[in-house]
Amino acid sequence: MKSPVMSPALRHVLTHLLTPLLMCIGMGLAYMGAFVTPEPHHMPVAVVGTGPRTAVFAQTVKDAAGDKLDVRTVPDRATAVSLLKSRHVTGAYVPSAHTPELLVASAASDMGATAVEKVFTPVAAHEGAPLKVTDVAPPVHDDPTGQGLFFLLIAVSIGSYASVAAIGAALPMRVRALLALGVSAAVAGIGALLAGPVFHLAHHALGAVWGMAWLYSAGILLIGVGLHTFLKRWTTLTMMVLFVMLNFTSSGGLFRPELQNGFFGSLHAFWNGAGFVEGVRSLLYFGDDGIGRDVWTLVAWLAVGIVVTTLATAWERSRAARTAAVESRTAPTASENADQSAAREAEEEAEETVAV
Repeated sequence: MKSPVMSPALRHVLTHLLTPLLMCIGMGLAYMGAFVTPEPHHMPVAVVGTGPRTAVFAQTVKDAAGDKLDVRTVPDRATAVSLLKSRHVTGAYVPSAHTPELLVASAASDMGATAVEKVFTPVAAHEGAPLKVTDVAPPVHDDPTGQGLFFLLIAVSIGSYASVAAIGAALPMRVRALLALGVSAAVAGIGALLAGPVFHLAHHALGAVWGMAWLYSAGILLIGVGLHTFLKRWTTLTMMVLFVMLNFTSSGGLFRPELQNGFFGSLHAFWNGAGFVEGVRSLLYFGDDGIGRDVWTLVAWLAVGIVVTTLATAWERSRAARTAAVESRTAPTASENADQSAAREAEEEAEETVAV
């Protein structure tokens, strides 16, 4: 009795079902791992005051919180405000027998401000006084939670990595690279329009926001165009891992690294989404403080894209030379194989676009 043989069509479908299933697993692990259980991990906070009493109070808070908080003392309120605006601390507590005050900068992280308020509200209650919360860097009224920049990141990211499939591999690499730079400029323009005239997230520095978006988008597009040479239809899955699963979750757009586990918190230090979100925050709310580091992060990712496209160009030229040598010996057969290869590539491009 013959064993049943799987038809080519069914085998084709089952093979291509692997991509969405891997996306499902990856998105579940990334988003649920990063966002489901946000808890403070060495969240930096300050206690304002001098002398032994303040030191004892700060140590008491630290002992009660354990690894959740890193507590330091600062001499005065002005120093605490400066640390908040440079994003070196998430909150600063000003002890008082009658009007204890908590200083926060919710533009840096609304979730972080909420977390420190939950920490110090019981502390103030224990002292027998209601807690006064002062926001030294609130977001604009059009973006009350400060999370609009995270959704701007999503829009610019999707416009960038989805365009990789459209550019494909049918054109010479030089043309594809130029298209990538042009498309990134267009994507950045859309992002600037969304951030400015449409949703009013950016009330100033709109040109600089466009520049940050262009650096971010160009890096993604050049990396994708270069990787496509080597990965073909697996490019989309790779791009989603790099610029969705690991990128959105580590960007700090919803939870800053001190509210995440060590893995996503460590990615925040050098991933391009974090560079974009934190850079635009610096532009809009914190007087460009720390923006140099964020710009260099985006430039580094752009440089990676240039390196990848350069390697892809060399690979394609080498492959074209080998193909030409084979065609010179078996011209008719090679021509038929080339046609079949082009048809397969076209099919892969269509499948990749559907996957996006």
